[in-house]
Amino acid sequence: MAQIAFPFQVFVKPAGNRCHLSCDYCYYAGYKGPYLEIRHQHMAPELLERYIQQHIAAHPGPVVPFSWHGGEPTLLGVDFFRTVVALQKKYGPSGIRITNGIQTNGTLIDHDWCTFLKKHHFTVGISLDGPAEIHDHYRKTVHGNSTFEQVMRGYFLLQRYHIPVDILCVVNDLNVMYPLQVYQFFREIRAAYIGFLPLVEPGEPGGETVSVRSVGAEELGAFLCLIFDQWQTHDIGKIRIQIFEEAASTAFGLDHALCIFRETCGEIPMIEHNGDVYSCDHFFKPENKLGNLMQASLAELIASSGQMRFGAGKKASLPLQCRKCTVLNMCNGGCPKDRLLTSSDGRKLNYLCDGYTLFFNHCKPFVKELSTRSAR
Repeated sequence: MAQIAFPFQVFVKPAGNRCHLSCDYCYYAGYKGPYLEIRHQHMAPELLERYIQQHIAAHPGPVVPFSWHGGEPTLLGVDFFRTVVALQKKYGPSGIRITNGIQTNGTLIDHDWCTFLKKHHFTVGISLDGPAEIHDHYRKTVHGNSTFEQVMRGYFLLQRYHIPVDILCVVNDLNVMYPLQVYQFFREIRAAYIGFLPLVEPGEPGGETVSVRSVGAEELGAFLCLIFDQWQTHDIGKIRIQIFEEAASTAFGLDHALCIFRETCGEIPMIEHNGDVYSCDHFFKPENKLGNLMQASLAELIASSGQMRFGAGKKASLPLQCRKCTVLNMCNGGCPKDRLLTSSDGRKLNYLCDGYTLFFNHCKPFVKELSTRSAR
């Protein structure tokens, strides 16, 4: 079986769009595709085995990462993931290390889950948007009730078991107005790693507007700047913040770990519960479907001409405004899904451009100091 020449990551959705919560900004909420017609979605055993075998065989190693997403993957139960680990052991050759990460809303985490996750060294991503009154604004149960206490119960249980937890905070029109309150809350709950994900929901198809829930570009920049100042003063070495690490990586000439800031895309395809493979989790459209794992191998699909064109298109379509930007190496035009505006040369410009420019320029002195230290 062919091996891919570059490290890749796959967002796998073994439960599809299934979820027991009803978050207002869930991107499945407005989805009208075929998967919504299938009840009790789950990845079939033969497909799961095929995927795991092909993923391990295709990855160049020496560390082979698996990323389990949803919907809500914990709805499948611990036994499903016991099967995952058994199959990874079955097909994992000596000399490689297999890692697993699972993204969850945290509400179903219990002692059984924690025992399993700890034993098999899973890392866990928890979706948490801030303190209760902020988190519950958009992240609700199907009956419109609070989810905060359930999420925090799962979060603290994971901490008790010393399981690495990454917090994914969706930055929206509400919490962006309270950066210090949000950050102080994360400090109080002893967050070790935080990722800030800007919410950008397009308005009219093909237009340049966004939903009222979406974060404002300049507001995002101010949000990040204020938190950065707090972090730089109090928390360097204590709390890791993804976008700050991305900025700092440029001081050492390192490639971005976060795909949205890389020059090109295409190294993180997505697999649905039925084996359909898409170019990216954010491009869940028929034109971005690469094929199905039951008809083609994962290596063939990742290395396909369609996926190569998709990946190269990010840099090729970069507006002149971006190419001349002083923070180009930090941003690289951001995620193509957010390119909603029209630049002076007629190409699509990232909706968050003003915010990213504000933030990356703000942290430039810090990055320059890091670069100076590394050169000594």
